[in-house]
Amino acid sequence: MNFYDIREIEATSLTIQLENGKIEKPKYDHAKAKGFRVLKNGFWGIFEGDVPDEVGIKIAEGNAVFESDSEIAENISEGRYVMKVKVRPEDVPIEEKVELLKDLEKIIRDVCVSTKVVYFENSRVFRYVDSCGSEVEYTVYRTGVSITGVGKGKTLQFLSRRLMKAGGFEVLKNAVETAEEVRKILPKLANAGSPPSGEMNVVMDPSLAGVFVHEAFGHAVEADHVLQGATVLEGRLGERVADENVSIIDDPTLPEFGFFPFDDEGIKAEKKVIVENGILKSFLHSRETAKKLGGRAGNARSQGVEIPIVRMSNTYLAPSDYTFEELLEECGEGVYLVGSRGGETNPSTGYFHFNAQYGYLVKGGELKEMVRDVSLAGNTLDILRNVKIGSRIDFDPGFCGKAGQLVPVSDGSPHVLCKATVGGA
Repeated sequence: MNFYDIREIEATSLTIQLENGKIEKPKYDHAKAKGFRVLKNGFWGIFEGDVPDEVGIKIAEGNAVFESDSEIAENISEGRYVMKVKVRPEDVPIEEKVELLKDLEKIIRDVCVSTKVVYFENSRVFRYVDSCGSEVEYTVYRTGVSITGVGKGKTLQFLSRRLMKAGGFEVLKNAVETAEEVRKILPKLANAGSPPSGEMNVVMDPSLAGVFVHEAFGHAVEADHVLQGATVLEGRLGERVADENVSIIDDPTLPEFGFFPFDDEGIKAEKKVIVENGILKSFLHSRETAKKLGGRAGNARSQGVEIPIVRMSNTYLAPSDYTFEELLEECGEGVYLVGSRGGETNPSTGYFHFNAQYGYLVKGGELKEMVRDVSLAGNTLDILRNVKIGSRIDFDPGFCGKAGQLVPVSDGSPHVLCKATVGGA
C-alpha cells in the first residue's frame, strides 16, 4: 500500500420552496457517509461504507486489483475549523423562513405570471485522516435564497436572482433588495426588443464576466483537463495568455459560496494565482495531478464522499482601474450585457457561447434601450488579450457540475469591456 485516506462527512440541509404562493413540502436531509481510498501499485481502490477504519481500508485495498502509474503529492495537514456565524440557520424557526419566502414573493407577485422563491441551508462537517499523518476537521454553513419570476409583455420572459453565501441566516439581510431588483427589471425585460447581431464592443456585468472567467478560463486550468490534453492552455505555463492587466485567482479562503478551509484531500486551503499580469502561472491541482505536473495540491473537491476531482472554489478576475462610466465611454457603440442563463464552452479550443439574462444598447457611451434573448460568443484567449477591466468586483454564487458531481462555487469579476460576437439567444 502506497497511501490511504479516510473521509467522513455529515451533512444537514433544508430546502423550502414557495411556488406561485404555495409552500411545497420542506425537504430536510441528514446524511452521514464514510469514504475510503487506497493507492496500491499505482491503482486506486475505493470503498464507501459505515464501517470501522481498519475494515474500510482493508476493503478498499482489496479493490485495488490492477496496476497503474498513479502517485500523489505527500502533503501533511493538521487543523480544526468551525465557522463562526451570527445566526445558525437551524436556530431560526421554520415559520420565520416561510415568512421570509412569502415576503419576497409578495414583492414580485404583481409583475409576474409565475413565481418561485427557494430557501436553502446546509451544514457540512468534514473529517479527514490519511497515511501521511494528516488529520483535519471542519464545520461550514451555507445559506441562501433564489428568486425567479416569469413576466408577460410583448414576450414571455423569466428573470432569476440568487443570494447565497458561506455563512448563517445573516447572509440573507439583503434578500429584499434582491427581490426588488427582479420587480424592477422583469416588466422592462418582457417588453424589450431584440438584440443587434455581429461583432461589436461588449460591456459584461460582473455576473456574466464571472461566468466567463469560470466557464471559459477556469475549467481550462483544471490540471486533469491538462493531463487529458483537453485544454488550449496545455504546455503554456510561463507564457503570456492575456493582456498585462489580467490577473485571475482562485481563492477558497474568501467568505463566498465556494469557501472551504481544507479541500477533500485534507490540504489546507490557500489562494492560488492562476494568471498574473497576463502570464499563466499555475494550474489547479489534486494530489495526483500536482505530483504529475509539479504543482501545488489543494483543489480536490467532491460531492459527498465521491472521488475527489480537480475543482474551482471562488474564482475571479482581479479588479483594475476603470469605472463603469469610463468603460461605457470606451465602448462608445455596442451592448451592455447582464447576468447569465448558461451556455457552452470548449476548453480544448477556447471557444464559448453564453446567453445573457438581458442587456442594453450602448450609444454614444450611454445606456439606451433594453434588449432580451441575447447571446455572446468568442474565443477565450482572444477576449483576454484585448480587454479593459473595471474597479469594483462582485461575486455570483452557484453550483458547478463536473463528472456527475455538484460543488458550491462563486465567480467574481468587475465590469469588463471586450469585443465579441453578439446575437439572439
